[in-house]
Amino acid sequence: MKKKKIVIALGGNALLRGDQEGTIEEQEKNTYDTLKNLIYLIHEGHNVVISHGNGPQVGNILMRNDAGMELYQIPQMPLDVCVADSQGGIGYMIERVLRNVLKEEGLKRDIITMVTQNVVDKNDPAFKNPVKPVGKIYNKETADKLAAEKGWIFKPTQKMENGWRRVVASPEPIEIFNVDTIGRIVEGGTIVIASGGGGIPVYIDENEHVRPLEAVIDKDKASALLAAKIKADEFYILTDVPYVYIDFRQANEKKLEFLNRADALKYMEEGKFGEGSMAPKVQACLNFVENGGGKSIITESTKLSDKAYGTKITMEYED
Repeated sequence: MKKKKIVIALGGNALLRGDQEGTIEEQEKNTYDTLKNLIYLIHEGHNVVISHGNGPQVGNILMRNDAGMELYQIPQMPLDVCVADSQGGIGYMIERVLRNVLKEEGLKRDIITMVTQNVVDKNDPAFKNPVKPVGKIYNKETADKLAAEKGWIFKPTQKMENGWRRVVASPEPIEIFNVDTIGRIVEGGTIVIASGGGGIPVYIDENEHVRPLEAVIDKDKASALLAAKIKADEFYILTDVPYVYIDFRQANEKKLEFLNRADALKYMEEGKFGEGSMAPKVQACLNFVENGGGKSIITESTKLSDKAYGTKITMEYED
């Protein structure tokens, strides 16, 4: 069997379920179950990079930020530092649990977690239309006060009546720091955990200095860019459904086991995928195959080892 280079993007559901409180015990159990389902790739000798989401976790960090300021006047940390905090914490958890899984399976691999900065364009149009919700929900009075004090932008949320939540930009990733090093390390057999939460958003100023930005990069797009840059053979997105569907949860719902670029673009134009859910994942997979990747697969985290599941996305339909 050919040894492949594979990038696996763990969705939020792979680490924390929507109906859970978010305790470390819950997150470690979910992480263990997910890693058990992908360990067959290590058994087969493939070289693996793992990226991960951080939505619930970075949201909790931001709420701790708020509580610390309100109760104890502890200075709040900016969003880029919060993303870095989540990368370190989640990466540590994945690395530690994976070491235990490897031990149980009689496998030996080095594992390294990299806090990853991803470059975006500070003039990206996304900064003119921030849509990514972060942090806690406030009432209108508090949201207006924070907007005046900090320059934050708030939009109403459907999760609470009269609730307002801070929104930030979600710009396109254009470069990943240390990507060549990541490629060399994974080719040597080390499992790399990188680009967590879409990476820490930074830009290069007129003096070529690295500067932070208040933004959140889409995790799947950043993972697809990483996969393309290291010339991965396959790119996996693990989510909470076993297939991509068109007209999801409607009477005419249809699962897609195979999807080529032309049909994917047609369905995207027709609005057949959920704008805030599946459409960005399909677009990330298209980005990967359009940039030379062989195959993208979207599936449920518990179904990864069963190759009967999953939507396989390629440039052309395979024979």
